[in-house]
Amino acid sequence: MMTASDAFIPLPPAREIPSTFVASVKSWWAAGEKESAASEERLLRKLPYFRPAGSQPPTPDYAHDVVAQSSRIELDDPKHFLNTFAITPTKPAADAPPPAVMLHGYGAGLGFFFQNFPALGRWAGKRGASVYAVDWLGMGRSARVPFHVKAKREDIDGRVREAESFFIDSLEQWRQKMGLESMTLIGHSLGGYLSVAYALRYPTRVNKLILLSPAGVPHDRNSTVPSRELTDEQATGASSADHAEPASSRKVEELKASQEEAQRQESRSRKVFTYLWEQGWSPFQVVRSTVFWSPMLIGKYSSRRFIGLGDEDTRAMHHYITNITLAKGSGEYCISHLLAPGAHARRPLVDRISALKIPITFVYGDHDWMDPEGGKESVERLRQAGNGNGRMYMIPHAGHHVYLDNPKAMNDLLVKELDRAADPSRTSYSP
Repeated sequence: MMTASDAFIPLPPAREIPSTFVASVKSWWAAGEKESAASEERLLRKLPYFRPAGSQPPTPDYAHDVVAQSSRIELDDPKHFLNTFAITPTKPAADAPPPAVMLHGYGAGLGFFFQNFPALGRWAGKRGASVYAVDWLGMGRSARVPFHVKAKREDIDGRVREAESFFIDSLEQWRQKMGLESMTLIGHSLGGYLSVAYALRYPTRVNKLILLSPAGVPHDRNSTVPSRELTDEQATGASSADHAEPASSRKVEELKASQEEAQRQESRSRKVFTYLWEQGWSPFQVVRSTVFWSPMLIGKYSSRRFIGLGDEDTRAMHHYITNITLAKGSGEYCISHLLAPGAHARRPLVDRISALKIPITFVYGDHDWMDPEGGKESVERLRQAGNGNGRMYMIPHAGHHVYLDNPKAMNDLLVKELDRAADPSRTSYSP
């Protein structure tokens, strides 16, 4: 039987991760919008029902319960658009749950979720609902527009509100353009932080929140070690028998102990990093400043952090990361306004989240560098505020990128949480 991908122009395989200066120069020279589009499509074509933007609708010969397509959704400003990946059912259900919207983390893109789309596509077909993945404004393959904050450095609340608004306002415009009444937001890392911020500003538009290793939750300034994102290897050992487990006090304490040990081992270079952070530099700006060396530098990260994906997928991820990293800096400059050095929020979510009355699920990897204590305290504050729909889980054999490190366990939990009805009398945190 003919499949959707058979009708497309073949894409060449992703290049080898550069290990020499010459190879790095060639990769740098080739980077651009065309290569960026190809790198994203290479990941999305793994879905048999994917079709590129502008292609003809699939014929009955290879029809599925869902159709997947990428597009650019223009916002109110004609220069602003959000890169969008949509999985839509061929037979939408009248009683379908609100669509799920996946929102990536800092400096990443929707392609990072490529191992979650198959399971979510099955959910979409079964429930007659839609699934979307969106690149934040100024990141991924969305419009790289200028990012500015007018508030003075000492005006912390003003800086936070302006930086959050840059992303929240564009997401709200996107929702209106898409004609969605409400959404379930699935946010990773900074995407989790911004999902909560969006829900606080537009509470009637969010059905529930699923937060994957969210940034900016706890109070403790020394609770996370973000440098581990550059030094940790991908967690291995995941199996089909793995499943998410409620985050008990023992599991939280074990993870905290490993994070505290890593904190003690941090080098003196942290002082230089802190200075650059406060001056508004972004890590990606530093990478781009190495020019020809940048693809090789990115390769040192991607070959270590995503080696568990297998050679082909690791190369595909590297190609994707290289192209979105070398694109014009934009939304990445939000980071010093939202988070202090060490990924500590200038306005921690734990102080704000209890205002929400919707189901909220926190998910951490058992080798995560993001502090789970904030999730634990948030669930408790939700409970004290009368919201019994706070939950917290641990994914085994997974680090900060829980959705990539153990996709089977993560996907099972995502489907379970998308289908779970609200129950104000329960939480899944065991004290």
